[in-house]
Amino acid sequence: MLTEKTKKRINRHKRIRAKISGTNSRPRISVFKSNISLQVQAINDETNKTILSGNTESKKGTKTEQSKDLGLNFAKNLLAKDIKEAVLDRGGNLYTGRIKAFTEGLREAGLKI
Repeated sequence: MLTEKTKKRINRHKRIRAKISGTNSRPRISVFKSNISLQVQAINDETNKTILSGNTESKKGTKTEQSKDLGLNFAKNLLAKDIKEAVLDRGGNLYTGRIKAFTEGLREAGLKI
């Protein structure tokens, strides 16, 4: 049985996904947040392929610091693949805390969101 909080997150995610999709030059960065880690993927929705993926499981520091480091490293890897823009799919999560830190890390490294 789903909690009210989970139902609201799922509804937000459905609304978000109805409006955005990724291409090869501007992939969708999908974010999944668990209690332990943050998992991200850069997805090309035209071909249904994952371009790049990463998580915070082997990083040191607080969860927020780990998320920011993941954003910096993820953006550097995308820039190495000649991808300068992306669309953020925050998975129905609110834009605070770890999601915000991850996105700021992406922008800091030079990726346009």
